[in-house]
Amino acid sequence: MRLRLYLIILAALSFACPVRSQEEPRDISGVLEDLYFWIVNSSSDNEKLRLNDSVMLLVDSYVRSDTVMKHRFNNVRNLGQIDSPDGKLKIINWNLALRDGSNRYYLYIIRAGKKNSANRIYKLTGTNSLKPIRKDAVYDTLNWYGAVYYAIQPFKAEKETSYILLGIDLGDTYNSRKIIDVLNFSKSGEITFGRKCFLRDKDNIYREVIEYSSEGVVTLRIESKKLIVFDHLDIFSAGHENSASDIGAGLFFDGYILKKGYWNYVSNIEVKNKKH
Repeated sequence: MRLRLYLIILAALSFACPVRSQEEPRDISGVLEDLYFWIVNSSSDNEKLRLNDSVMLLVDSYVRSDTVMKHRFNNVRNLGQIDSPDGKLKIINWNLALRDGSNRYYLYIIRAGKKNSANRIYKLTGTNSLKPIRKDAVYDTLNWYGAVYYAIQPFKAEKETSYILLGIDLGDTYNSRKIIDVLNFSKSGEITFGRKCFLRDKDNIYREVIEYSSEGVVTLRIESKKLIVFDHLDIFSAGHENSASDIGAGLFFDGYILKKGYWNYVSNIEVKNKKH
């Protein structure tokens, strides 16, 4: 353990200095993989939290390195890394599943600096809640609901660039959620989540939230720059329409199509290949 602690400190110090090479930082991937292995296999939530503090130490130093926008870890399975197609954003995030059934979420958003200016870094934490993620509200860094994002796509709305985010909230023992949200930047650079640009059933909502049984798998993906598709949800048994734990993927797809800055809901979209 002392050896690993030494490697963590060494890694953090190495990222504190400018890094010219774009090669995999020596020892960092292995240390992260070991830390995640211990986290998953630990029987103590306190120990999981202590190990996660070490992960945060490494990632916090890494996101401030000169090569963070071009580099990615190739062998760290538990660390989510996504890059926006326009090259302006990078997201690093992960979840910490505790033995009490809760999930904690850790999110870094790196926004590339212009010309010689430094990147701007946003650090957020969240915890899954039994309360629903609201579709009629904007979230910010102080009340972020918590999720792991796995896809990003820029789009134009009212002459501004926003970013579609696809994420998953592992919820609890019974329910999971997949989320279509919008990441926005104010003129001063502050971030918010949610934009009133989703049109569904005559409602204008800020995000789409798909709740389903934690025992099932529901597809949600960006099919193209103007199309998001997801499994149509069906009820497993009659009389349980209001229980997400009895809802799962159906036999066809629904989706959202981008038209003039608004995402319009469409049912029963034909998709050639069903991928999870």
